[in-house]
Amino acid sequence: MSEAITAQALQALFADSSIAHLHEYPQWVFGQLHRCHTAAMGMHHYRCNSATCGHRHIQYHSCGNRHCPNCGGMKRAQWIDNLKVQLLPTAYYHVVFTLPHEFHALILGNRVKLYKLLFDAASQTLLQLSQHPDYLGATCGITMVLHTWGQDLSFHPHVHCIVSGGGIKAGKWIAAKRANSKFLFPVKAMQTMYKGIYLSGLRKLLAAGCLKTTGINTGQLIKKAGYKKWNVYAKSPFSHAGTVVEYLGRYTHKIAITRHRILSITDTSVTFKYKDYAVGAVQKTMTLSRAEFLRRLALHFLPRGFVKIRHYGYMQNHGKAERLRSIRKQLHLGPLPPQVIVPAAQRLLEQTGTDITQCPQCKTGKMELLYIEYPKSDCAKLLVRSCIDQQASAQGQMPARASPAPLS
Repeated sequence: MSEAITAQALQALFADSSIAHLHEYPQWVFGQLHRCHTAAMGMHHYRCNSATCGHRHIQYHSCGNRHCPNCGGMKRAQWIDNLKVQLLPTAYYHVVFTLPHEFHALILGNRVKLYKLLFDAASQTLLQLSQHPDYLGATCGITMVLHTWGQDLSFHPHVHCIVSGGGIKAGKWIAAKRANSKFLFPVKAMQTMYKGIYLSGLRKLLAAGCLKTTGINTGQLIKKAGYKKWNVYAKSPFSHAGTVVEYLGRYTHKIAITRHRILSITDTSVTFKYKDYAVGAVQKTMTLSRAEFLRRLALHFLPRGFVKIRHYGYMQNHGKAERLRSIRKQLHLGPLPPQVIVPAAQRLLEQTGTDITQCPQCKTGKMELLYIEYPKSDCAKLLVRSCIDQQASAQGQMPARASPAPLS
């Protein structure tokens, strides 16, 4: 059995006939993944600028979908670079908040509201404890990432949190109280508070009739989950700031499974490797039918437009730059460095040593862009928008803003 299947084999799987039985949105996502880096997504046409060469090259566009196993690497690298400049000289902790499996059916029918409630309950728990005078007595900084899967592609919603040991109070930086930095807050306190906040929020949503509950006995569900101990996992602090960035990068743009874990794809089944954490993270293999594999994968497609990375405390987006400048000034760290957008060609050169601007044929000329070919569907959309804009202008209305097709 080979170590990993090819990207082309995985993309072919995304066009399996069983996808027709899924809802419209998963079908659209699978369609994007199937067409990624193919002519169907459009392409850039390049030509070598050397007079003696003239080699031509076509670069197919990526789909840019956040669930795509081929996309996200460059976005992850840029996100990490942006975060590096925001780190402060304090301890950082990793905390994971999970939900009881009893809620899974209810969550699957109400993802937007109950994913948001998960973010709210976890962030409120951390912020309330950090503001308690016995622990920090200030507002910490939090970055949260939503994950919904287990290693076997089962539904397992949870949030990974990176939490600062220090914080701010009335604009002043408060250093971490625990000199040894062994732990952030008592786990039992986090478990109790987190469960209470989530159940309270859930009851309010149910009372307001905001959730779809057909076929679900919510009263029995809440009662059963209320008796259980909710899992809150807290790790030791990171050794240094660089480790924080590397760790976050593994989670921010991660998808449910990559092709490197898939061992084989046949006409009827998919076999992949996974770690069974119930027995000490032993590596095992699992074989599913093609339809079941795709059904499980679709469980982890986030709702359209849902934000999976969120910031709280002094890291919340509103006014963050000014807060960080103030903190850095208090800590004598110098001004906040500006964010730098690194071009994809430069990143590839740094990461792989490959210069994609160099002609692969003559090795001396540079590839110059001739023209961009957009997908027919995108061209049609732009044409329709153009007609609408013309009609709106004729009627004295504000024309709609047309968005160009995304480029790789």
